[in-house]
Amino acid sequence: MRYHAVTSPHARIVGVRDWTGVGLRIVARAAVLYVCVLSLTFALLRLAPGDPSTFLLPPGASAADALRMRAELRLDRPVAVQYAWWVRGVLRADLGSSFADARPVSRVIGDALPISLALGLSSLLLSFLAGTIVGLVQAARRGTRTDLTLTVITVVFAAAPAYWLGLGAIATFTYLASTLDMPMWMRLPAVGMSTPGVELEGMSRLADLARHSILPVGLLASIGAAGVARYVRTSALDVLTADWVRTARAKGLAERQVLGRHVVANLRAPLITLFALALPGTVAGSVFVETIFGWPGMGRVMVTAIVARDYPVVLGCAGAYAALVIVANLAAESMLRWADPRVGA
Repeated sequence: MRYHAVTSPHARIVGVRDWTGVGLRIVARAAVLYVCVLSLTFALLRLAPGDPSTFLLPPGASAADALRMRAELRLDRPVAVQYAWWVRGVLRADLGSSFADARPVSRVIGDALPISLALGLSSLLLSFLAGTIVGLVQAARRGTRTDLTLTVITVVFAAAPAYWLGLGAIATFTYLASTLDMPMWMRLPAVGMSTPGVELEGMSRLADLARHSILPVGLLASIGAAGVARYVRTSALDVLTADWVRTARAKGLAERQVLGRHVVANLRAPLITLFALALPGTVAGSVFVETIFGWPGMGRVMVTAIVARDYPVVLGCAGAYAALVIVANLAAESMLRWADPRVGA
């Protein structure tokens, strides 16, 4: 006798309602977290020492000029009133204007965010691709000379400061390459996103941008790949000692099939989580790279705004970073159900 499972429409409706309720709770928690992060940033900015008006006034300005400047910036009102004004502006999609250059904050972020996202995403994808391959090679050849050599390289790149590696890359591939009269394809530009004084269009402009991107993207990818390789090596070694991996080898599967079909499949979930955690940090943590190579991204804008006590820009950048972190974690949580079906069980 064969039995068939019967699923009632009521059960399907309850399941849909359950998933809808879970989604609403997740969105509500994300919204509360977002408001808390921005409110805390607002409070910390007001508690930090320094007056924005002092950075905007000329050296010989009087006390009356300082009072007038504070009134123009609306900093002479109580902090609670300033917070209420800021919240009302955010609800109306108005982030205010920069204290330094009077540009709308949305335009400042709109100019800088695509640059940081392009730099961060491209380097992050390369770092995970290279780091996963290197980590798997190390795990497959544990204890050999190859493993030792790759371990030394990854530890050096992971531990070395980003600015030190950046200056070393410029000294090697820009100045030293020119001094030694190396081929032009080895002489990489060190500063900016395009060749100054040259108007390029179409594919020529894209090729020039790609050439200027080699050093900053390669630097960030090398640093990220070193950390990913260390993580993948440790995780892969844990998987390789599992009983079902020994069973797969006993069945006659080649080592490449064991690594590709079984080990990588079990590394999907932790790698997705690591990617979601690393994405905001890569975008926000590229300040040294953007400063060294002269890229006007979010990290450079954020540091400049903090030094100048440019409250609206700092709050706008903090809001963009917080949104990126929350969205990345929500996306990782939804992708984990695909990577590991046991998560949704």
